[in-house]
Formats: sequence, C-alpha cells, structure tokens
Amino acid sequence: MKIHSFTIGPLETNAYLVVDEGSRQAVLIDPGLESEGIYDVIIEERLELSAIVNTHGHFDHVCGNAFFRAKTGKPVLLHREDAPMMSQAAAQAMAFGFQVPTPPPPDRLLNEGDEVVIGETRFQVLHTPGHTPGGISLYGEGVAFVGDALFAGSIGRTDMPGGSHEILLASIRSKLLVLPDETAVYPGHGSSTTIGEERLHNPFLTGRGGTPLLLFDA
Repeated sequence: MKIHSFTIGPLETNAYLVVDEGSRQAVLIDPGLESEGIYDVIIEERLELSAIVNTHGHFDHVCGNAFFRAKTGKPVLLHREDAPMMSQAAAQAMAFGFQVPTPPPPDRLLNEGDEVVIGETRFQVLHTPGHTPGGISLYGEGVAFVGDALFAGSIGRTDMPGGSHEILLASIRSKLLVLPDETAVYPGHGSSTTIGEERLHNPFLTGRGGTPLLLFDA
C-alpha cells in the first residue's frame, strides 16, 4: 500500500490518495478546496480510482467530489447521517466566504462495519461521530484515516451543528484508542501521528484539557 498525502486549499485540508500497489487501484479520501491537481497524480501513475470517500460532510472535505465524480465516474461514499449535511455544503461554504460547487449526492451510504476495498487492501468503516453525526474513520493495514475526529495534540471542534464534545470523546475512546499504539493516524488537518502518541500526550485524552482545533471561524 502507498499513501499520497496532499495538504490543499486555504483551510489546509488533508486529502489522501491510497493505492493498492498490486492492482494499481486507489481510493481518494476527502478531496476539498483546490484538490483538482490530484487528478494529475492519478493519470501520471496510471491508477484506477475505485471510489471517493468522505470522512464527513463539511464543505472543506467534500467540495472536490463533483470534479472527481465527473472525471472518473466513480462512486462517492459517505456515512448516511452526513448525507443531509453534504447536500448543504455549498451554502455552508458561502457562509464562511467560499464559493464551491454543490457536491453530487453519495452513491453509497456507509455504516459501521462496512468495508472499503481497494484491490487486495481492505479498510473497515468505524463510525466516529462527534465532530459531525456521520463522521467516520477508515482503519486497515496499520493505519487510520480519521477525518476531523482526532488530531495531533487536539480533537475536532464540536461547536457547529450536529457536534457534541461528549460524543466525540466517546468515539475516540471506544473506536480509536482501542487500536494498537503503533497505528498511524492520518487526520483531516495537520500532521500525522500515532494512536500511542495521542494516548500518552493528547491533553483531551489525558485529562489535562485543551482547545479543539478550530479550522475556520464560526
């Protein structure tokens, strides 16, 4: 497995192109603002995109869906509880001063325990709500793509519609902290980390308190 990481757009959203090297199939996770250049990598490396997966429905993680759906014809995958939020992504973006295309509706609605398959590589869908009601993480091959649930030294903001601080902490503890310490964590913003590092040093998980990562002003 090969992971291409991209930090894109004014909100510095992390998008990931995850490649099963045996089959040259790939999945694109969270194409946000200014993500179109990722298509060049798909072409240059002669990859076959299998799906576009969104960890949650906020505009900065889904506004590239329309471009990649049109270019590749591949399905968009999203947890069912964030489908209504994604349908309002263009209006949400406008409220924060951005103009983005309306994303296409998801082709497949995900649930806890579903799998996202890329060639011989399999990722399990973990429902990790709290930042949004339908937030998910993808876990497999010793890595976890966690969206805006967990960050290096912080957690996602919970002061937007559908957010809950208590639910987010419960999601992290029950779905992510049970993973092996060496699990590599790829978040929706900021640097990668590991489960073990966050277990030991993340102030939200050690009881020391802290300030959630605010990605844009409310």
